[in-house]
Amino acid sequence: MSNIKNIVFDLAGVVFARNKERCPKELMDYFYFINSGEALPDFWNDYDRGTRSFEAVAEALATFRSSDVETAKNMMATAITYQDQIPQTAELIAELKSVGYRVFVLSNMSKEYIEYLRKMPVYRHFDGDVISCEVGLTKPEKEIYTLLLERFGLEPSQTMFIDDRKENVEAAAQVGIVPFHFSTANAQQSCDQIRQIIGVKC
Repeated sequence: MSNIKNIVFDLAGVVFARNKERCPKELMDYFYFINSGEALPDFWNDYDRGTRSFEAVAEALATFRSSDVETAKNMMATAITYQDQIPQTAELIAELKSVGYRVFVLSNMSKEYIEYLRKMPVYRHFDGDVISCEVGLTKPEKEIYTLLLERFGLEPSQTMFIDDRKENVEAAAQVGIVPFHFSTANAQQSCDQIRQIIGVKC
């Protein structure tokens, strides 16, 4: 029987993702760097940390993508509205809550994005969150994992962290948290593996 009592979810790529069926290819291509697996540009990390405004990021993004600033602003604003719940993960979260697990969020996320995502139905299940733009820290910095544990009184060995970026789950493991590397492309498989690891029967 697993000792896990707390499940912590990243948001982008784990709980939410752009809906490829309704999201224009032009927009997907414009933000290719987010899901490329490569290191994110500094300006985007600053956006997540809350140290660079929407306007300043739009200017940097325009330069990065060789477009004008208004295009960058429109792309950023529009991209937020194409974020949908990943059905398999939303189902898993509801199941976990129904059988007594505590579920949390630890995510690198900008102010505009988190304000939008907190209105989504799945968010009502979470017992609490740590969002990078609100604490001035980003994954994979050790301090943000420590903050999560301290804020909610979590025992690392009883806590699983789920993220689609390998470096983020590796950092969680370094502070004793049980890591799980989520595959956005195989969300159902990842969710089933999580169920198997923690021994949940819903």
